[in-house]
Amino acid sequence: MLNHVMIGSNDIERTKQFYNAVLGVLGAGEPFEHVNDTGQMRLFYMHDGSTFCITEPINGQPVTVANGSTIGFLCNSPEQIKEFHDVAIANGGVSVEDPPGARNTTMGAVHLCYFLDPDGHKICGFHRAQ
Repeated sequence: MLNHVMIGSNDIERTKQFYNAVLGVLGAGEPFEHVNDTGQMRLFYMHDGSTFCITEPINGQPVTVANGSTIGFLCNSPEQIKEFHDVAIANGGVSVEDPPGARNTTMGAVHLCYFLDPDGHKICGFHRAQ
């Protein structure tokens, strides 16, 4: 259903270092970099048919986060959930909610982790247990 998700960053180089490490856990490589017509740097991480984008704000205002929003990334195993979380924290992320692990939800048994990226965007690692 989704083609891409784009978030803003107040410090594109710091954010690039963070997501290079974190998305590297999932197998994503270096982002494609593009400067748009009005001079903002944009990063495009393309992996497994999805694109995660980061941009300097076009309007020149500071980045804000969407309260109540979460961006979820698929992970391949409970171990990858833990690594995804731990790499995020080691690179400047902030752990939120419960520690990484199993949850019983209306979707059945899943493994989850949650953290905030350096700009405060809430990120989730998601793995559906078999």
